[in-house]
Amino acid sequence: MVFSPNISNEDVAALEAIRFEGKIEIVDSIEQLEKACSVLSAQSIIGFDTETRPSFKAGVSNKIALMQLSTASHCYLIRLNHIPLARPLIAILQNESIKKIGADVKNDLSGLAKLRHFTPRGFIDLQSVVGEYGIEDKSLRKISGIVLGKKVSKAQRLSNWEAKQLTPQQQMYAATDAWVCIEIYNRLTK
Repeated sequence: MVFSPNISNEDVAALEAIRFEGKIEIVDSIEQLEKACSVLSAQSIIGFDTETRPSFKAGVSNKIALMQLSTASHCYLIRLNHIPLARPLIAILQNESIKKIGADVKNDLSGLAKLRHFTPRGFIDLQSVVGEYGIEDKSLRKISGIVLGKKVSKAQRLSNWEAKQLTPQQQMYAATDAWVCIEIYNRLTK
């Protein structure tokens, strides 16, 4: 399959939005985390992303508040501002046999390393992979536009990920961001 190397912001804006249609589950207790990790550890491929409450002050950055891990049909929104980066989750992040597909993975892993030390294994960064297919644009929004012909909405990106409750819009945004990485990777590697 041949992909266009670039797509304009205008062309992306004109595309239909892609949305995760599966089950979204908020994980904010260790018990829920253990159940989620039991399902995730049986997968061979999962979508991966994180969210951090934005800081609008120079030199100030916040800790990762949310980690999204998605199968093709079920996305877990793990509230790292409520629960620790616990052992069952570390086991998945270090498991080489589970492909964890994301975009800008290095930045996400750097943020997670500030919460707890672990050795990441099995991560695939779409920003590194797309070059092999002649794609020059590196944002997830543009990669999705080029590979899937659909746009990923970024409307919730700068929202408060540490809020007491995540809005339905935040949940959909977060789930879509992780899940779409699987969709893009599968299309590229077909």
